Amino acid sequence: YEGKMITVYRDTLRNADGSEMLREVVIHPDSVAVVAVSDDDEVVLVRQYRHPVGAELLELPAGLMDEPDESPLQVGQRELAEETGLIVDAWLVLLQQHPTPGMSNEQVCIYLAQGLHPAEGEHKRDPDEDLEIVRMPFATAVQEVRDGRITNGLAVAGLLALADMRT
Repeated sequence: YEGKMITVYRDTLRNADGSEMLREVVIHPDSVAVVAVSDDDEVVLVRQYRHPVGAELLELPAGLMDEPDESPLQVGQRELAEETGLIVDAWLVLLQQHPTPGMSNEQVCIYLAQGLHPAEGEHKRDPDEDLEIVRMPFATAVQEVRDGRITNGLAVAGLLALADMRT
């Protein structure tokens, strides 16, 4: 299958003993997510409907690396501005991850962004994005992860990575 964002194929692997294993592989562009934290220690999240799970989820601002020659940092800057209308003074890579390596090649870079400011000019969201910006104290967001109310994998990884970095 070849779609707008993903390609799916089957692969047959041969074990050393000659037996075969069937694998289904999803080719997906790499992406970037941003843990944006204000000077008063609020994290900026977005709430959006995710059809595969049939629910609105709290997520980090994020996007695909789908523009030629754009670095992960440039993608993070673009997506944060588009989704939240913010620009940032300081960027730090929190972690790199493969969110679903059992089926997909996607790699994600998650940044910590600090020193938030409103972006100048108009920043248009993608036409298919219907987002609500949600700000909450960082400690509350971490507790929502622990209580199972924030379940998006990139948000869980990013928020807990920052919580770990602070201890």
